[in-house]
Amino acid sequence: MHLSRRSLLAATTSLATALALTPPVSRVARAAGQKTLRLATRVIEVNGKPATRYGVFQPSGAWGLTLDEGDTFDVRLENKLDVLSGLHWHGLNPPWRQDGVPYISGPPVAPGKFADYSFPGQPAGTRWMHSHFGLQEQNLLAAPLIVREQSAIKSGVQEVVMLLEDFSWTKPSLIFEELRKPKPMAAMGATTGGMTNMSRGSGGMNMPGMAAPASSGMDLNDVTYDAFLANDRTLADPQVFDVEKGAEVRLRIINAAASTNFMIELGNIEGTVLTVDGNPVLPMKVRQFPLAIAQRVDIAVRMPADGAALPVLARAEGLAKQTGVVLRPRGAAVAKIPETAATAATALTLMEEMKLRARQPLLSRPIDRSVPVDLTGNMMGYVWGMAVHGMEAVPVGVEKGERVELVMRNTTMMAHPMHLHGHSFQVTEINGQAFAGAYRDVVLVTPRTTVKVIFDADNPGLWAYHCHNLYHMAAGMFATVVYRGFN
Repeated sequence: MHLSRRSLLAATTSLATALALTPPVSRVARAAGQKTLRLATRVIEVNGKPATRYGVFQPSGAWGLTLDEGDTFDVRLENKLDVLSGLHWHGLNPPWRQDGVPYISGPPVAPGKFADYSFPGQPAGTRWMHSHFGLQEQNLLAAPLIVREQSAIKSGVQEVVMLLEDFSWTKPSLIFEELRKPKPMAAMGATTGGMTNMSRGSGGMNMPGMAAPASSGMDLNDVTYDAFLANDRTLADPQVFDVEKGAEVRLRIINAAASTNFMIELGNIEGTVLTVDGNPVLPMKVRQFPLAIAQRVDIAVRMPADGAALPVLARAEGLAKQTGVVLRPRGAAVAKIPETAATAATALTLMEEMKLRARQPLLSRPIDRSVPVDLTGNMMGYVWGMAVHGMEAVPVGVEKGERVELVMRNTTMMAHPMHLHGHSFQVTEINGQAFAGAYRDVVLVTPRTTVKVIFDADNPGLWAYHCHNLYHMAAGMFATVVYRGFN
């Protein structure tokens, strides 16, 4: 936890203290069928140079974890690092003590120690796992966590997982230190010390889904990265998946970046969006799809009938830099793909968000509690916050059984991917335009925009609620949702 978040934690001191003394599951003997995940260092190659980073692997060397719908999430997490660490099971809805957020749901895992987790592996879908300790996520401590839907298993369709990350040779602590330095107005918009602020003037409230105009003042990127990775590789040496000519392939795409939104590019191929954040939506045809930090999308694509290879690319928001993987039918040639596209990706908007519809929306019922949450901050001093009912460092209080509405009003000129732990929510309104949107666990709240979501308070505990831009969260954009009277 960083100093800027201590005041928030002080609001729930007694709860957090009790949690810090409670391990996820007190068990020494191994359970039959229990799986093992290990946190360890690894060496990857980036732009021809070796880079030592963190990783999550099974003893077999398999990356991350895949379960089937209906399986129990029964995992022993072993920390082979020389630092305190842990994992959050992003998108699953476990009991609150097993959520993997240090000092909120339990203690971190000490070097050489382990923690056991056991709970129903639900909901099914494309999930992922990542460290919630300090800035370890920027050191690539993340991996896929897939709970394969019974429908996907029965279909027999080949699946390809693509996990996106941003990479810097600069230590995360130094990146954050540089971001926190006061910046004079004249320096805004210039790149210094590996940091960049893409400022475009000043502007007011965006209309729903409207692209940011040239004078909008939107700040797109905090950090200038050295590379963008797909499954730990750049386009200098992309991962190539062998597929059948003309076959259908299900892409499971995870944005595990610390501070980068992406635009997914399918080229001339039209795909069908099946799920967002692992949750089914009504099918939507796309050639491009915006993917904010921590969001996921499953897209079904049909391989070209002519047997050509299909690059699946991700361009960083506001930049021409890109990464991706290649789907290759047997015998197909794979052309070299430039790491810089011809044009920069545009700023992400909420146009596609407003088109998405949950396949199984929440049942209609009155809202029991509406909670205003202002997203605050600026690039000048790099201080970010969440004002609940107009007050910083105040938790969102709910009661079990309530239908809760979160009204997130972004007062800043940066977009914020907002994530609620332990629950999924439905997007219901953007800038006053109501609709029965997608069921998610991360929603992008663009600058000067108000987004409403609803969820059913059915998982009692103390839950993290925060911006998933790692540096915004570290600088204070972090709150909690607390159930009254839970134990």
